[in-house]
Amino acid sequence: MLLYITLGTNDLARARRFYDGVMPTLGIVRRVDGEDEIGYGAPGDSRTRLWIVAPYDQKPATIGNGSMTAFDAASRAAVDAFHKAALAAGGSDEGAPGLRPYHAHFYAAYVRDPDGNKLSAVCETPGP
Repeated sequence: MLLYITLGTNDLARARRFYDGVMPTLGIVRRVDGEDEIGYGAPGDSRTRLWIVAPYDQKPATIGNGSMTAFDAASRAAVDAFHKAALAAGGSDEGAPGLRPYHAHFYAAYVRDPDGNKLSAVCETPGP
């Protein structure tokens, strides 16, 4: 249903360090490295699906209260690695990895990137 997601940043170099440290934990790689944008995608998918950009209107990037981008994680270990990498790369904790009440196998972690954008990694398969 979604074609791509765009998140704003006020410091592209800082965002690059954060996302370069976090996205590989989910098997996602940087595909575009421009002066005012970076883009990430999954191997095997020809599209860049996540864009981190300086806002087009040249005003400061702000977060959307109630907005969150959730990424599909292949395993609970990937969720754990995502959370750990996000904190190591300058993100902040919004919910440690663990099962959530949404259904029996909803294992998720929540973080904010250095610009305050809320992100989640979710594994919905059973297992450790």
